[in-house]
Amino acid sequence: MHHQENQAVVTAMSQARDGETVAQDLARQLMHPYLGFVLFFCSAEYDLDALGPCLQEYFGGIRVVGCTTAGEITPQGYGQGCVSAIGFDHRSFSIASVLIDEMDRFNLIDAQQLVEHLVRDCRENAQAPIKDHSFALTLLDGLSSREEVVLAALSAALGSIPHFGGSAGDDNHLTCTHVYYDGVFHSGAAVVLLVNTCLDFEVFTTHHIEPLAEKLVVTRADSETRRVLELNAAPAAEEYARLIGVTPAELDMRLFAAHPLAVRIKDQYYVRSIQQVNADGSLTFYCAVENGIVLTAMTTGPLMPNLQRLFERLRDQLGPLLLTIGCDCVLRRLEVGEGERMAEVSDFLREQRVIGFNTYGEQFNGMHINQTFTGVAIGRRAS
Repeated sequence: MHHQENQAVVTAMSQARDGETVAQDLARQLMHPYLGFVLFFCSAEYDLDALGPCLQEYFGGIRVVGCTTAGEITPQGYGQGCVSAIGFDHRSFSIASVLIDEMDRFNLIDAQQLVEHLVRDCRENAQAPIKDHSFALTLLDGLSSREEVVLAALSAALGSIPHFGGSAGDDNHLTCTHVYYDGVFHSGAAVVLLVNTCLDFEVFTTHHIEPLAEKLVVTRADSETRRVLELNAAPAAEEYARLIGVTPAELDMRLFAAHPLAVRIKDQYYVRSIQQVNADGSLTFYCAVENGIVLTAMTTGPLMPNLQRLFERLRDQLGPLLLTIGCDCVLRRLEVGEGERMAEVSDFLREQRVIGFNTYGEQFNGMHINQTFTGVAIGRRAS
């Protein structure tokens, strides 16, 4: 019989506009007798107060978790203004989840208790030993400015469990981002999942950005608000505009995407993306910035060859892929633009069975980064 077969994951999307129809659409596509958990990514354009309770109602007792996006990655490739979702079969996945409702007060002790709680929950339906067979996924409020603190604590508490995630978006309005837990969209909050499975998987991050010779030193910053006031002792927006050869008035998100800045840690470069130019000539960043850090000017190569190499490597490691959950920086999507290049990347993500969203920042093993494609690839076979 068809429905007895193990549907380790089922994917779905809805382009409906109202909450009830979205919930109906997703339930129709995802519901089966062994559905254990639902993860979704939705546009911030929805009436979240209406959508929240509908999702809970249509999925009954099944845990549903998600966040708002700056663009969706659906079973059909890149989407905008829609909902993309994954249903996990509890015969292949044991998933525990918890809400951090006050990101600004979260510390190491909280993190240790949270991880113990997740591990205990996972064990009840564990598919394999927790160690070596689990990964964690974080969905953080993308405008909280607290990602680093929460991630450092979680990373220490998770120990050898690999983890990744994305910061929720709001379709580039930069006003309010949400994570969804227990039927409600929360802001200033985070959701942490612990996923245990007997299937092979790999947590990864990749980018296609190369360093240039120019360096900018942050000579004045307000790290609380992630604002850089001066670069090389000059007004920040002016100095950055000079570096990339435009006037400060021309600066916009597309230019930030095309001309990233990065910090070098050991031999790796980690992008610190600019979010916006402020009226006072300062620059607000998506990631932590402090006085004295050295930012290297970077250049973007073509995006596709890097993605193709990534998936070749993942298939070599894992065999045919069941699913990839992908956190794709909103700046990458802006960089690809519209038209043919967009269609090429979108088709490729669809062929690789990627489901996910465009983020305001990615998380990888305790680091908060930008302008990457970060996620987990899950193979079809058990390890």
